[in-house]
Amino acid sequence: MANEKIILTGDRPTGKLHVGHYVGSLRRRVELQNSGKFDKIFIMIADAQALTDNADNPEKIRQNIIEVALDYLSCGIDPTKSNIFIQSHVAELCELSFYYMNLVTVSRLQRNPTVKSEIQMRNFETSIPVGFFTYPISQAADITAFKATTVPVGEDQLPMLEQTKEIVRKFNSVYDDVLIEPEILLPDNKACLRLPGTDGKAKMSKSLGNCIYLSDTEKDVKTKIMSMYTDPNHIRIEDPGQVEGNTVFTYLDAFCKPGHFEEYLPEYANLQELKDHYSRGGLGDVKVKKFLNNVLQEELNPIRARRKEYEKDIPEIYNILKKGSEVAREKAAQTLAEVKAAMKINYFEDAELIKEQAEKYGQN
Repeated sequence: MANEKIILTGDRPTGKLHVGHYVGSLRRRVELQNSGKFDKIFIMIADAQALTDNADNPEKIRQNIIEVALDYLSCGIDPTKSNIFIQSHVAELCELSFYYMNLVTVSRLQRNPTVKSEIQMRNFETSIPVGFFTYPISQAADITAFKATTVPVGEDQLPMLEQTKEIVRKFNSVYDDVLIEPEILLPDNKACLRLPGTDGKAKMSKSLGNCIYLSDTEKDVKTKIMSMYTDPNHIRIEDPGQVEGNTVFTYLDAFCKPGHFEEYLPEYANLQELKDHYSRGGLGDVKVKKFLNNVLQEELNPIRARRKEYEKDIPEIYNILKKGSEVAREKAAQTLAEVKAAMKINYFEDAELIKEQAEKYGQN
């Protein structure tokens, strides 16, 4: 079907999803899913990509498939509107990656900023697994296999998407106009582009222990908020405080809505008034943290409630993933067939080729 609007997005199942995932992409995915503007939505649990740097620990990936699926469903991803699928169960993606590898140079992969920073983060400098190194090519296969027109991503994924566009252009110019160049959709709230960890570090990370997980209990969330990093120079309540770089205010930027003040902090009209008071002094961290706790609990309560319901029938979750993977495989197989035809390696389907070769050897 021409001019279909299709979304492809996903996550690596290396752990439970946290509020950084939620504001960075999950919340937006639910909005896009419910907008009615898209013909198809594919949401991938990228287990094959997760294995590129966890090859020696497949059990970790295996256990987290269900965690990520539960997080998706509890956030409002609806399996009747979105296809949730498992990457390793769509074999066509591997074949597409293999063909795309011929269109990308090693030096181009080495220049990819996302790959560079991920390699440094994992101390892979001297021994990069080939699968991890070719991650952007695999991602291009995932996106193009579904003819995705829109890819909602965080800011850190921009270099990856740029590489996908390059592969699309190269393939279409060398072979035929088969692949679709995707549009990138960034979060519209700046605070959501990269939510810091509770300790103020630039990134939420399981290994740093600075995450608030979507599946955390109310008590856990409160404990983490009350110990959050603020302004180290804001020692006494009367001291002027720094809002910039203050994790509590970054979270309020990401989660706070106008109605929250009326509900939980009526002495302030809006977030700017709260920031101004903190900046000039006279407002303590505890009061701001308590407000953030109310705001965040309000956001997470319905997610927790839905999760409890889904946890009652785990075999059904696997069934949802199986059905989603079958739909995904069908779509990817169509694209792969077009790719092979464009590359002229669809020998058995090419009646012209067979006829031409028969004539060459004197057969009519």
